[in-house]
Amino acid sequence: MTLIEQTRRDAASLVDSETAKRDGVPVVGSINDANTPADVVDLLALGPFIDGSQPWSAAKRVNRIAEGASLVPPGANVLRSADDNGTIAVLAEGADWTSRSVRWANGAGLVAVTATTEELANRILASATDGAEQPETTEPDAVDVGFWYQSGHGPYRRERTIVAPSWDEINGNYAARSRRALDRLMSLTDTDITGRLVLLHGPPGTGKTTVLRSLARQWRNWVTMDCVLDPESFFNNPSYLMEVVMGSDGPAFGTAEIERRWRLLILEDCDELIRGQAKQSSGQALSRLLNLTDGLLGQGRDIMVAITTNEQLDQLHPAVVRPGRCLAQIEVGPLSVSEASSWLGPEHTVAIPQTLAELYATKNGTRADVGLVDEPSFGQYL
Repeated sequence: MTLIEQTRRDAASLVDSETAKRDGVPVVGSINDANTPADVVDLLALGPFIDGSQPWSAAKRVNRIAEGASLVPPGANVLRSADDNGTIAVLAEGADWTSRSVRWANGAGLVAVTATTEELANRILASATDGAEQPETTEPDAVDVGFWYQSGHGPYRRERTIVAPSWDEINGNYAARSRRALDRLMSLTDTDITGRLVLLHGPPGTGKTTVLRSLARQWRNWVTMDCVLDPESFFNNPSYLMEVVMGSDGPAFGTAEIERRWRLLILEDCDELIRGQAKQSSGQALSRLLNLTDGLLGQGRDIMVAITTNEQLDQLHPAVVRPGRCLAQIEVGPLSVSEASSWLGPEHTVAIPQTLAELYATKNGTRADVGLVDEPSFGQYL
């Protein structure tokens, strides 16, 4: 018996033809050499739900699977297990239920359960995912950040732990004028929110990205930070936008575990989106950004948006910088001659204002203008 014949026989065994006829749900499944064993697991998992023997379904996504978590319900009878280039799919069953778990190579996963009752489906799902989510980092110099992008199967979020310096450690790297404004931003709490947009503008290499890393650490107790890697797709694809904006707020309201958290969406280097000619060049993208920060789309959602840009303030669209829209509007510029001289110390002479990237390159001996172009050391400012 060939593998395809065996697979077809196994799939047929999961479908009660008499029940299918009774319910009027004919089922046809086909498998060819383009399919993988993981695809077979997907097909077999649908059988009990399609034929009506297990009409209730529940599913949960796990963003970061904890070490040792199997995603398989305790006591399950494993029917199939497939490893497809790092994607592991497992089909299991128990009394009156079937589960399908998928573990992706990036560390995320999904568990779906079908069962004879809704209560059973939810209970089995809870047992399979109990403790499966890796807890937030407790390291003082690290924060968890989500990264969104549009994949071939729709919007996708991947979470990573990044190093985040405290503001006290790095505030001496910024010009006095910028530092005063950033001091105020870092000290804000959830009761101080008067706008939804944080705008950081200034030349490249002045440390805007590092400000956001530090901000994630300063606000970690009340804000979840998500970085959108493809802002153009984000604002030009309504389904992508809604998936991110209307995502889960955590436990359901009315439960003892509810913890309402703000979300900060990071959009880096969005010059084309917010410059003065954005309406002509980006279509509806600018309108959707404004709607998210100060319109119907953002109503009822605890969402802020942080944007970095290399554009000067007078080059930005007036609707973006109008009074009342921005929680903070901060120019992150180069250090003055005196500030740069103090930063570098007496062994270096400074004649013009310096960006933070230039200061670090001078300090490390990697300035291109002195003929040294070495690999940058870890921790360079962007």
